[in-house]
Amino acid sequence: MRLDHVSYVTSHDQLADTVQRLGSRLGSTFVDGGVHPRFGTRNFTLPLQNGHYIEVVCPLDHPASDSSPFGMAVSRRAAEGGGWLTWVVAVDDVAAIETRLGRSAVEGHRTKPDGTDIRWRQIGVLGTLEDRQLPYFIEWTENHHPSTDGKAVAKILKVEIAGDEKTITDWLGSDAAAALGSNVEVVWLSPADNDGENGIVAVHLSTPTGVVRLD
Repeated sequence: MRLDHVSYVTSHDQLADTVQRLGSRLGSTFVDGGVHPRFGTRNFTLPLQNGHYIEVVCPLDHPASDSSPFGMAVSRRAAEGGGWLTWVVAVDDVAAIETRLGRSAVEGHRTKPDGTDIRWRQIGVLGTLEDRQLPYFIEWTENHHPSTDGKAVAKILKVEIAGDEKTITDWLGSDAAAALGSNVEVVWLSPADNDGENGIVAVHLSTPTGVVRLD
């Protein structure tokens, strides 16, 4: 179990501006990740060091954005004005998570503009939908990982999370700090420090021009 990526939401109208703004701050270039047809969303990804990446995702005018758990989570965050959605944990086999949560993983895929079809299985988005401090789980099943899609020049140093460490540890079935990795510092905050909301408050990254805090 390890940190896979962090997910940032914007509206469809602001997608291009958000990608340009964040990419400029990090000294990196986002890659068009294409459409998630099953979820009614579209994303851009930015590769980071240590096998991580940032996803900027927006809801589409599509029925799936109002019916799939991930589409609903993204649509809800976009309606709130956008910002950090959650963090995502990669596992080698989601079967153990399926057993623990008592439900099946969902197949996901997206087709990039170059025709590459990327596939994975994910589970736990219902938990994220109810409580954004809770990450969901992903198992990559086909084609290359987004962290390899371009040159990674930035890396995650620290994540600020508003919530309860024990709640997240119970959800993961593992130590939350260990899931984020030894090279990522975790700062636990009270929801009161985040306008009463749980979830990611900010991500600190090292870049070619210094440390950047994205909130």
